Amino acid sequence: MDIGAILLLVALLLGVGLYLAAPLFDNRTRRPSAGTQETSSLMAERDRIINALRELDFDFRLGKIPEEDYPVQRTDLLQKGAEVLKKLDALAPSSPLRPSPTGRENGSEGNNAEDRLEKAVAARRADAAKAKAASVSDDDIESLLAARRKEHKTKSAGFCPRCGKSVMVSDHFCPSCGKALT
Repeated sequence: MDIGAILLLVALLLGVGLYLAAPLFDNRTRRPSAGTQETSSLMAERDRIINALRELDFDFRLGKIPEEDYPVQRTDLLQKGAEVLKKLDALAPSSPLRPSPTGRENGSEGNNAEDRLEKAVAARRADAAKAKAASVSDDDIESLLAARRKEHKTKSAGFCPRCGKSVMVSDHFCPSCGKALT
């Protein structure tokens, strides 16, 4: 091997080694910032509170929660939700959760946050109502059942005990040998 090939091979190995070692020498951090993590956890807490409010309302309508406990629990959840929304507003001033200037009619920051939380709960209820309305109607279910029954009549019910040929569900006698199947 001549010296040129050796130098080319060493240069190639050095280049590959530097390429593979570049992430080790990279000083940039790829971790999310503390603000991003806090915003994410606050958004998760907001979703948890909204779901808890929906479940509380649903349980109250079903009669699982006594009338004297419902307002206390609902108020407590609304206050927690308002606190979470205030923290979100402090972290992300350009967030879509931030109220518009026209929404500050009463000047009370807590009521505004509670109103936004109520709107979020109402929006989730509307989504659930749409999903329920989009469910299958009784007529559709009946037509599916009729199609299934019709399909079931044409399926094989097994084999004839005398000749071993396959028989259909609707057959009373074996089509091959005539043995009664009932």
